[in-house]
Amino acid sequence: MTQRDGARSGALLIALSACGFGSIPIFVSFATASGAPLLAILAWRFIIGALLLITIAGPQRMRQYARFGPPIVLFGGVGQAIVNGVSLSALRWIPVATLSFLFYTYPAWVAAFAAARGTEPLTMRRAVALLIALAGVAVMIGNPLSGHGPNPIGLGLALFSAIAYALYIPLLDRLQKPVTPAVAAAYVASGTAVVMTTVAITTSVFTATFHRAAWISIAGLAVVSTTMAFIAFLRGLARLGPVRTAIVSTVEPFFTAMLAAWLLAQPIPNRTFLGGVLIATAVIMVQWRSA
Repeated sequence: MTQRDGARSGALLIALSACGFGSIPIFVSFATASGAPLLAILAWRFIIGALLLITIAGPQRMRQYARFGPPIVLFGGVGQAIVNGVSLSALRWIPVATLSFLFYTYPAWVAAFAAARGTEPLTMRRAVALLIALAGVAVMIGNPLSGHGPNPIGLGLALFSAIAYALYIPLLDRLQKPVTPAVAAAYVASGTAVVMTTVAITTSVFTATFHRAAWISIAGLAVVSTTMAFIAFLRGLARLGPVRTAIVSTVEPFFTAMLAAWLLAQPIPNRTFLGGVLIATAVIMVQWRSA
């Protein structure tokens, strides 16, 4: 395979993974519409996803890195559970497209926190990118006093989940350094499954008695949006590198928005689309590196 062919196949794999991750709010919306509790949906998503990822990583490889497993399971699982639970709970108040674009501000928050910690300089390019991202958020929110903008509870949850994810990424990056990405993903999914299942049981919402439509959505979450999306992401990342991977991944919120308009009959307001374009532009600026 030539370098150009590798780049093309890598870009295709990243785009496919972005579509898989971008399908999460759609599957969740279908499952909750059938009456399934969100916590139970997420618990089963990660239970099934963890089993699949452990199988792919290989039990022998999991045992090989067993001594690094506990902190990844604990902190990775708790962090992933918080981000998933908070972000997807926002769907009770705001449309899928709004959630997707607001959550995608997390690369800008990562850059801001890195600059605050002094680990990466706040260059002029990054400063402008942060301002553009904030402008995108402002365009989407509009005038909060007008009563016509998105619900403030949903907005708060979406932005909180993006900020939480931005804080979670550096932690997870440090924890997973000693292991392979596939093993790290299996450990994180296992930890998230334990956390989600425990919370669902303690709140008396854990059940396996779902409508068939809910089980189909849960299977989609576990297979398409967790296992397959992760495998495609890893393979694409190996061929493209982190910078081009981040740029290609900007298709994710737009794919989610279009899918919501098609399957959930949630039209994309001009203000939401314009804000999304600004946020995606900011992400590309943050990730861009000169040769």
